[in-house]
Amino acid sequence: MRATFKNEPFTNFQLEANNKAYDAALELVRSKLGREYPLVIGGRRITTTRTSLSTNPASKNQVIGVVSQADANLAEEAVQTAARTFDSWKHTEPNERARYLYKAAALLRRRKHEFSAWMTVEAGKTRAEADADTAEAIDFMEFYARELQRISKPQPLTPLDDEENQLYYIPLGVGIVIPPWNFPLAIMAGMTTAALVCGNTVVLKPASPTSVIAAQFFELLEEAGVPAGVVNYLPGPGSEVGDYLVDHPLTRFVSFTGSREVGLRINERAAKTQPGQKWIKRVIAEMGGKDAIIVDAEADLDLAADSIVASAFGFSGQKCSACSRAIVHEAVYDEVLAKVLDRTNRLKVGDPADASTNVGAVIDDKAFTKIQEYIEIGKGEGRLVAGGTSDDSVGYFIEPTIFADVDANARISLEEIFGPVLAFTRAKSFDEALQMANNTDFGLTGAVISRNRAHLEQARREFMAGNLYLNRKCTGALVGAHPFGGFNMSGTDSKAGGRDYLLLFTQAKIVSERY
Repeated sequence: MRATFKNEPFTNFQLEANNKAYDAALELVRSKLGREYPLVIGGRRITTTRTSLSTNPASKNQVIGVVSQADANLAEEAVQTAARTFDSWKHTEPNERARYLYKAAALLRRRKHEFSAWMTVEAGKTRAEADADTAEAIDFMEFYARELQRISKPQPLTPLDDEENQLYYIPLGVGIVIPPWNFPLAIMAGMTTAALVCGNTVVLKPASPTSVIAAQFFELLEEAGVPAGVVNYLPGPGSEVGDYLVDHPLTRFVSFTGSREVGLRINERAAKTQPGQKWIKRVIAEMGGKDAIIVDAEADLDLAADSIVASAFGFSGQKCSACSRAIVHEAVYDEVLAKVLDRTNRLKVGDPADASTNVGAVIDDKAFTKIQEYIEIGKGEGRLVAGGTSDDSVGYFIEPTIFADVDANARISLEEIFGPVLAFTRAKSFDEALQMANNTDFGLTGAVISRNRAHLEQARREFMAGNLYLNRKCTGALVGAHPFGGFNMSGTDSKAGGRDYLLLFTQAKIVSERY
């Protein structure tokens, strides 16, 4: 087993040499734009007549790649291939499976800027956001490889004099992995490699807006030597291919990250037993959030402002962990709002390929329209104090937008927007602030900025969030340090990047031999 896990360091883009290296990676990626990406089933590359164009959200006429699209017949082939491959892959020695992840992590580390650059052009991520995404992908593989080696060792059991008892964690079978577009490398890689390192086989249905990044990572797994059929790359429309994969009797589990609506649909469909199905399908779901940062009357107000702006507008608010609500004690409300406005007004909106850009484009026309609709709703629910404008003439750009004096029961306080829109709400007391923070269907992340120890302890007990941060921002979970997953409609609290996560992809088998 390798040395103790350590997080991959982030790139310091204050250094000109690192920016030049990133510029070179962007040029390399631009030289590869417009290529065709086939499906890959059992190592066989399949080009279909039905394709989908992946485009740059910051330059919507720029084609990133032309991606073949599967249908139900190809989905059937992918599941059958994964099922056949599982018969041999499940017997692969755990340390061998771990070494595939170590190799893939090493390859990704060597091409770190290149993969980040793909996210800049296909997902609209700034340099810092893309770099953090790539680092997290490396972390997931390094962490899960070690975790598999750990849980593969003999597990402690109560000894008996006349028996030998052993507990094993064995793989489940064929898994359907449906990742999101907002962390198109990190979450996709983490979900996929967690499943395969445990001995399962995977049908990977990537998010449509970021299918090229998924294809690049699939090729990396091939380069690392992962056998054909262990992972099958199957882009296609969710309503056709996704439903088929979820419903299939050979599907053993579904690992999903995305919207509440889709997650609940998957959970409902997976719960229905199909003819020939031998198991209850397992669903591992992370479904979003409506996250709040509470600022207490006794707080570092500069820290509060920094935390709110970073959490609300990093990656244009397109994170399930993003701060979309600032709940501020009335004693410091005006001062915190002023500090947040000052910092927000200094953010530069533009092409994320530009090193000076702070906020890039939102992912596509659907997101652009949805966020605009919520901004119009917000104008009737609060006082517009920043942003509110948008421009899709070149790309899908929306200014960081802040509404002040928003009621805790307003739509923009309760519904997930998934964009750069922040609601400021005034609280009369810390108790009321906690009540407001818990007043949603979600429970993913949250933060409290306070110097009051009693209030921090109260938040530990009462703030309903799977990931609660005290005196820091509510985004930026690190693998190993902040196992990630939420309560309520935020999903199954899967705790990705934590010690419990791989158990979701395995089942425990006890073997007892009497002497």
